[in-house]
Amino acid sequence: MEDSMNNPPETESTTTNGVQIRQSRRLPDFLQSVNLKYVKLGYHYLITHLLTLCFVPLIAFVIFQASQLNPNDIHQLWLHLQYNLVSVIICSVFLVSGATVYIVTRPRSVYLVDYACYKPPAKLQVQYQQFMEHSKLTGDFDDSSLEFQRRILERSGLGEETYVPQAMHYIPPRPTMAAAREEAEQVMFGALDILFANTNIKPKDIGVLVVNCSLFNPTPSLSAMIVNKYKLRGNVRTFNLGGMGCSAGVIAIDLAKDMLQIHRNTYAVVVSTENITQNWYFGNKKSMLIPNCLFRVGGSAVLLSNKAKDRRRAKYKLVHVVRTHKGADDKAFKCVYQEQDDAGKTGVSLSKDLMAIAGGALKTNITTLGPLVLPISEQLLFFSTLVAKKLFNAKVKPYIPDFKLAFDHFCIHAGGRAVIDELEKNLQLLPIHVEASRMTLHRFGNTSSSSIWYELAYTEAKGRVRRGNRVWQIAFGSGFKCNSSVWEALRHVKPSTSNPWEDCIDRYPVQIVM
Repeated sequence: MEDSMNNPPETESTTTNGVQIRQSRRLPDFLQSVNLKYVKLGYHYLITHLLTLCFVPLIAFVIFQASQLNPNDIHQLWLHLQYNLVSVIICSVFLVSGATVYIVTRPRSVYLVDYACYKPPAKLQVQYQQFMEHSKLTGDFDDSSLEFQRRILERSGLGEETYVPQAMHYIPPRPTMAAAREEAEQVMFGALDILFANTNIKPKDIGVLVVNCSLFNPTPSLSAMIVNKYKLRGNVRTFNLGGMGCSAGVIAIDLAKDMLQIHRNTYAVVVSTENITQNWYFGNKKSMLIPNCLFRVGGSAVLLSNKAKDRRRAKYKLVHVVRTHKGADDKAFKCVYQEQDDAGKTGVSLSKDLMAIAGGALKTNITTLGPLVLPISEQLLFFSTLVAKKLFNAKVKPYIPDFKLAFDHFCIHAGGRAVIDELEKNLQLLPIHVEASRMTLHRFGNTSSSSIWYELAYTEAKGRVRRGNRVWQIAFGSGFKCNSSVWEALRHVKPSTSNPWEDCIDRYPVQIVM
């Protein structure tokens, strides 16, 4: 739980030596300042595939020349080869060895067969009035804290149909270990049941399982709970990612991708969720109260495959994953920090520097991603202005690349209204590009690492994903991290059965009034 990039005030007043200073709390205009080393890193990724690209015109030239040969030329070539057997053998060995090395070492394509998002039962929905009434009746919050939560809710962008776990519906709440396990089981098993039903995949066909949940890590692990429930095979590779925040879903995808490069002809399942039951804050420290207002129940399960035959039925192909980590910086490391307040109550504290740190991480991420996805025309304009500014100190306005030329759909983590607003502004996106993020925040709240999948499900439910479209998923997480994944649609994508939006998509988009 870390993203209250949530709804901080735009400015903050501090006093130093009797002088009042106003500090901005908005996301910085990161595209006005670009570090050249991250551009170079992005181009390095591009150049690593340059050798493969160079072979394309060479192969085309050989095919063209071969097409010009007449029967007499072919006969003369055959006679020449008969009298140069050693040369033929050497060339054959070279070609076979080269082909073998290429086939063995080339990255395997990773396909997204399907995914599922958990939709909690209606009885778990919580309205503003109910939320505030329960918060008051617990007796843990003073008047100032209650008023603070009310203002956060009003400005959050959340609607009246989001979900909190069953334990939080009781008065007093019951944040027990048993209740937390029950929440985890309902979310993970609910998403997996839908996934297996939609794909007709048997649980024993799963070779890799990656589960990410930041704040709830019981023993046995969450991945072990899934193995036990679905009786996965004994040699399944399981991983449990904890403490990595809302961007852990992309990290889990990256880990599953790497495992699919090693293990042939298998499936990987990625389960992304967060657990609220034992991580509700019952104190009065303002920086720890925001997660209570924004985080809600949710989770997703994603089926990935490296089998060539699955390309025909898969929805997407994984194109890129770019990860940015700012943990070496002390401020970034502690900007989202789980700790106890002065009264000994545990919660996640959000630093006033969070927005600035998020902006820096995002700047690094998109600067690295840009050379991989932007058209050559955009790259040349961007790179030329950057060189002019950095090397020649020219007073030129930095060129802001148009990411709308690289992506058709944007899934920006629904961490809070402020982040979506600032990304829309800084990347010069249109309202339709951030519609999925805003509507997901309104309908389901901040579901942590799974929010980007609810957003993709929204886009599919609207019938907007066409063959060849590119989808950009971007998420932020504690540490501090900013991670991106890029997918390419392999067909005109229709919403899967049990899409979480199927009973309400006609009502969306809705007008969000602050």
